[in-house]
Amino acid sequence: MSLSEGVDLLRQGLVTGIAGLMAGGEEDTETTQATFITFNQDTTCVAVGTTSGYSLYTLNSTDALEPVYKSDEPDVYIAERLFSSSLVAVVSNSNARTLRVCHFKKGTEICRYSYGDRVRAVRMNRSRLVVCLEESLYIHNIRDMKVIHTIRDTPPNPSGLISLSCDNTHCYLAYPGHSHTGELQIFDTINLASRVIIPAHEGQLAALQFSPSGTRIATASEKGTVIRVFSTQDGSKLYELRRGLKRTASIYSLSFSPCGSFLACSSNTETIHVFKLDEKLKETAVLAGSPPSDDGWFGYINTMVSASAGYLPSQVTDTLLQGRAFASVHHNQTGTKTLCALAMIQKSLRLLICNEEGFLLMYSLDTEEGGDCSLIKQFKLVESPTVLHQNEIVETTDAPTNQGNYFLKNEETFPGGLFLLNNPDDAVTYSDKLRNRTANDMTESDKFHEMAAAAETPPKTCFLLDDDGEFPPVAFAGS
Repeated sequence: MSLSEGVDLLRQGLVTGIAGLMAGGEEDTETTQATFITFNQDTTCVAVGTTSGYSLYTLNSTDALEPVYKSDEPDVYIAERLFSSSLVAVVSNSNARTLRVCHFKKGTEICRYSYGDRVRAVRMNRSRLVVCLEESLYIHNIRDMKVIHTIRDTPPNPSGLISLSCDNTHCYLAYPGHSHTGELQIFDTINLASRVIIPAHEGQLAALQFSPSGTRIATASEKGTVIRVFSTQDGSKLYELRRGLKRTASIYSLSFSPCGSFLACSSNTETIHVFKLDEKLKETAVLAGSPPSDDGWFGYINTMVSASAGYLPSQVTDTLLQGRAFASVHHNQTGTKTLCALAMIQKSLRLLICNEEGFLLMYSLDTEEGGDCSLIKQFKLVESPTVLHQNEIVETTDAPTNQGNYFLKNEETFPGGLFLLNNPDDAVTYSDKLRNRTANDMTESDKFHEMAAAAETPPKTCFLLDDDGEFPPVAFAGS
């Protein structure tokens, strides 16, 4: 073999090896992508799924995401947590017609229901659990999981586009009312009667979201240029917000802030929009999300448009009076599916953005000035949390300081492939010993009480004496 032949052979080997490494990296990337990402009702928790399982993380810090629970059950495509309780509704591809409600802290299945078709979506609050099939909706009483009403022959809804208000007073369900137009049906799940029918858009609906109080609902069509906010009381249009003038987009998600004053929107474009829903601006019929009428050029333009509304074509007036984004984020994830949410974290409003690659990006949001949002931190959701080996755990007899945290004690497996990090409080009680059962065995009565406890509205947080927001410092005049 000549020297040149040896060099060529070595070059070919290097090329083959590098190609193999690149292919292996691509395979690893595919396996770590998220199959679904969802937020719970009050945006205090995020659920992320992969082909090998799903995880729950608490959103209470800008420094780190606290892992709450991890399951190794494969092919789960729905995992909905009920607020901050231990109940999670699960549906997997291996049994797509069956819904299971599990108590993940005890590793117990509370109940399961089977339906005549694939489950497209599940939504729940403290009163109702709604299961969406392609052409029907099942409404359960969440305390005993009995089916109390069925809405049949709904327009085909393969994407499972529904929204359920998280408020018990205005406990409404929203779903598309027509297969070709943007008709919206609002259903009262307490009185089990249709509330209002809203002709929201000309085209088919693409996104729905209730405000936290349930008194408003935001909608977007498949065209994606305009977002509208309606009253759930009478169906009147409250706001019309323009995402763009010419460029159409696929709207992936809408999210209200906990206070209901801001609305975020994500799409297949490179921009996430945040709109400010100002009551004063709505009452004076000026641009929603713009400065008041007496503040600079915006005020002058708004006043002139309002004054000339009777002389301009309706389409021109509607376009000029549509609200523009109050704040925005520009990213390089064009074309990928993104999910946005607005959450109160450490007493500040944050904008959260998740993508298909399993990343969660947390941004700060200036609620006074708006503008471009600043990135605080980026988290990788699909990475498995580190589990300590038994010989690495330091035993302690100290009482837990935070009852919401799990301790890395040991890994216990339950039926259905679920496992969790045990809490030291999950010990066998004296009552369990008398009944000859383990700590994770639950009777039908226990399951009923767990469902009822999870459905109870938590008491309001008591005043904290060291909270300057509740008890601001008082300055005394010098004597």
